[in-house]
Amino acid sequence: MPELLVDFITSLDGYGAAEGWPGWWGLEGPEYLAWLADQPEKDYTVLMGAATYRLMHGFASSGEPGTDSLAAMSKVVFSKTLAEPLEWANSTLVTGDPVETAREMKATGSTSMRTIGSLTLCRALLSAGLVDRFRVVVFPVITGRTGSDRIYDGYPDVLLEMIAARTFDGRLQLLEYRPTVLASPR
Repeated sequence: MPELLVDFITSLDGYGAAEGWPGWWGLEGPEYLAWLADQPEKDYTVLMGAATYRLMHGFASSGEPGTDSLAAMSKVVFSKTLAEPLEWANSTLVTGDPVETAREMKATGSTSMRTIGSLTLCRALLSAGLVDRFRVVVFPVITGRTGSDRIYDGYPDVLLEMIAARTFDGRLQLLEYRPTVLASPR
């Protein structure tokens, strides 16, 4: 059965972005960018919502480091506001329920899936128990005043079993977990 990986980048205080900061908070380094280019999930289908699609397509169109490989990847975009044809190559628009679509893709498909950003989508997929791996790359910044897109607001309680960890460029922390959604914390 294909796996589903939720993949985030975050500030230490749990934000996915911050006003006035560059992409990756300006801290992407050669080791991290090389890992992005070589990562084993390059054959996965990328799942994203409309806002993330617009953002990442914009980054890729402007040549933002680390986004060039996204153009060749198969992408499924969940949106009720976007319309076909999507501008970004290899993108398919799905207007139906993302949880049911992902559940069907896992049950009947042969290709594993991963997310990029898409906070609402990731929250729904995790709450539905569809996520097999949860990966976070923590950037060493605190964006308490300028941070936006709090990642974990509205999440259920989740137990995380660490399955991998790595440091990039002496400062970025990759943490990978197997999640278990809890009915209650006890």
